Amino acid sequence: MKHFLVNITYMVPLAKINQMLPEHREFLQEGYNKGLLLLSGPRNPRTGGIVIARSESLEGIKSFFNDDPYKINNCAIYEFIEFDPVKRQPLLDEWVLGK
Repeated sequence: MKHFLVNITYMVPLAKINQMLPEHREFLQEGYNKGLLLLSGPRNPRTGGIVIARSESLEGIKSFFNDDPYKINNCAIYEFIEFDPVKRQPLLDEWVLGK
């Protein structure tokens, strides 16, 4: 399993983002239900968001985020940063190790 920090940057006014927020959060919930996402939330200041995710491949996580309402409506751009979580709290072992 590969791990990613997904850096989302808004490309439209915050009013448009707020309008789409319920759809975006429903989309994220699908990722949590599939075991792809560990955590997510807005950046401060609120210029985008951060997601910690996992997938079998970079292509897999990109494909998942192609269905994000923010992406579909050209409201945000995405940067996918792969990393190896070699140090972590023990409570994360199961998620990191893909068990």
